[in-house]
Amino acid sequence: MTLSTYSIGLAVHEDMAALVELLQVLFAIEQDFEPVPEVQWRGLDMLLMRPETACIMVARHPHDGVVGMASAQLVVSTASGGYSAWVEDVVVAQAHRGHGLARALLDALGGWAEQSGARRMQLLADADNPPALAMYDRLGWRPTRLFAWRRTPD
Repeated sequence: MTLSTYSIGLAVHEDMAALVELLQVLFAIEQDFEPVPEVQWRGLDMLLMRPETACIMVARHPHDGVVGMASAQLVVSTASGGYSAWVEDVVVAQAHRGHGLARALLDALGGWAEQSGARRMQLLADADNPPALAMYDRLGWRPTRLFAWRRTPD
């Protein structure tokens, strides 16, 4: 298979089951998140309902359907005085890796981000996922000096 075998485009609600399945693959390797299909379904639905500020790109194979996804959301960045696109959930099904799909998905998100007025894109990557870290490096992403922190609201 080559990249030309696949198509890259916007996700639609009919893709939800495949998207949830892909997130199960991703969250199974990320220590910070737990795969809970109904929770992921709810989050994906929220993204799809906000096309002005969120985007889910998918990679489709003619026989296997949706085999990859990447999502992004716009946030206001005071550092850049404009929007920043937060990229999340970059995942390609194991059987379809190595064909340039992650790059194609990120490039498509980049086009959406630019059209939406984003001045930069940023993402979080699991420190325990060397293949993903190496891929982001190959694609020109650079680490920052910032650490990600989180907590739940009171």
